[in-house]
Amino acid sequence: MRISELSRQAAVPVATVKYYLREGLLHAGELTSPTQARYDDSHVARLRLVRSLLGPGGLSVARAREVLRAIDDPPESPYALLGVAATAVRHPVEVRPHPEVHALVERWGWPVGEDSCPEHQVLADALEGLRAAGFESPPGVLDRYAAAMDEVAGVELAHVPDESLAAAVRYVVLGVVLNEPVLLAMRRLAEQAAAWRQVAEGDAQEHGPDAAAPADLDRLDA
Repeated sequence: MRISELSRQAAVPVATVKYYLREGLLHAGELTSPTQARYDDSHVARLRLVRSLLGPGGLSVARAREVLRAIDDPPESPYALLGVAATAVRHPVEVRPHPEVHALVERWGWPVGEDSCPEHQVLADALEGLRAAGFESPPGVLDRYAAAMDEVAGVELAHVPDESLAAAVRYVVLGVVLNEPVLLAMRRLAEQAAAWRQVAEGDAQEHGPDAAAPADLDRLDA
């Protein structure tokens, strides 16, 4: 197919397709003349993937390029692969000593190593931000978060494809990058549901079991 048909099938403007080609996000087509190329279904799939990384995934062009490079030419170590995905979804951090986080990680039974220190620093910065705002997590809450994240990680990695390295790489990298906004959205929805249940239970205790209704959520926005 020509670039105009590729643009139509992928629902991406021609100018954007050319931009992705220049930036190395989309592999070149097969030249049919000095000024024209032929594209195929692999280009359609890659364009849709790029749009997901840049759109819902929230990645910059540079970080999307790194993710695509890892998919096309995966590192030998699965740990390094997770590192590529984690780097893509976090802002650059300056790693400083964070013994508090190392103590937490050890308590949770997670490995403590230099390769993980950028992620440790993200957690250290987040905890410091909470303290600076005058917010202290209630006792045991972080431990419960860790247990929940252990379960999430187990569910995700249990489904890594084993038919090929390419399939495994694609699953791990995209699972980390594109599931990040999914997890955040689900957390917010769960909080809304929990808040509604608290309101409903309170009304049921005060006025009887028939008093609570979903409309009571409106009072949470007041």
